[in-house]
Amino acid sequence: MIQLKGVSKTFHGKQAVEAVKDVSLSVGEGEIFGVIGFSGAGKSTLVRCINLLERPDSGEVLIKGRNLTKLNTRELRSSREDIGMIFQHFNLFRSRTAGENIAFPLKYRGQSRADIEKRVRELLDLVGLSDKAEAYPSQLSGGQKQRVGIARALASKPSILLCDEATSALDPQTTQSILGLLRELNKKLGLTMVVITHEMPVIKSICTHAAVMDSGRIIERGSIFDIFSNPRQQITRDFIATTSNLRKIYDLINEDSPIVRLKPGQILARFSYAGRNAVEALISTVSVLYNVKINIIFADLDIIRETPVGGLVNILEGEADAVAKAIRWMGEKGVHVEVLKNG
Repeated sequence: MIQLKGVSKTFHGKQAVEAVKDVSLSVGEGEIFGVIGFSGAGKSTLVRCINLLERPDSGEVLIKGRNLTKLNTRELRSSREDIGMIFQHFNLFRSRTAGENIAFPLKYRGQSRADIEKRVRELLDLVGLSDKAEAYPSQLSGGQKQRVGIARALASKPSILLCDEATSALDPQTTQSILGLLRELNKKLGLTMVVITHEMPVIKSICTHAAVMDSGRIIERGSIFDIFSNPRQQITRDFIATTSNLRKIYDLINEDSPIVRLKPGQILARFSYAGRNAVEALISTVSVLYNVKINIIFADLDIIRETPVGGLVNILEGEADAVAKAIRWMGEKGVHVEVLKNG
């Protein structure tokens, strides 16, 4: 559905800023593809290159195999009708009702008033706002405003929806509501989505594949399960840490908390699980096999794309040789073991 080939974009001012540097990626039909990065990583510029709101300095942007960078103004306008977009701050007309905001993109496409009104009713019902047609943005909550924004983006029946920080202005509960709506629309309408965010929980909650951006480049990409179970870059690990309470252990170590003070012969270790081994009785088995005591300090288990992923922080105690064999055995079972502290 979407292919970017060597896309670059530089902004020229007092100082040139290379916002996007030689980015290539593909998004398949029906995917929810996430792009995550810290502020200034270039992700918002990248998504605006997809519909040529920002024209790349170099590279190609292909939508369903059609190179948008080669189109004239009329052809590009026509192609953009197949690409909806929603924004962080909703971008609604304050002086227009919810219904009028949704109708706005349709008014210049030769549709009759009756057809437009019918489409507006359909869209309001689709996003759960059938009773808000006459409400103005000032009378709506943040979540309701974003639902209007989503309905407006779907007015022309696009097959692609671009979401630029669509939940960043919302509270956690409303964020989950909007993400649930986007998942529902993806399934019901077969929409292909690109989700731009700086929040790893959003990626984890909704996306099938993702790319990590840093300084204008894609530094890591893959399925959500692969990224969470085997992050390759430090920035990716930092993002993942924001979704787990296991990161607390590093603060406790730095603070020399009594919880992590070790006796001679003890080891503080983190076990990382992915997939089938997350639900096996490995802890009790290894404890019996090697006569090693294992005290669980923290635990965190999540479901990523219907697969268990998680970890434990433990204190291991026993004969040094037995503890070494226990750690080696866990590794053979597909569990990554990181020794954090040695007593």
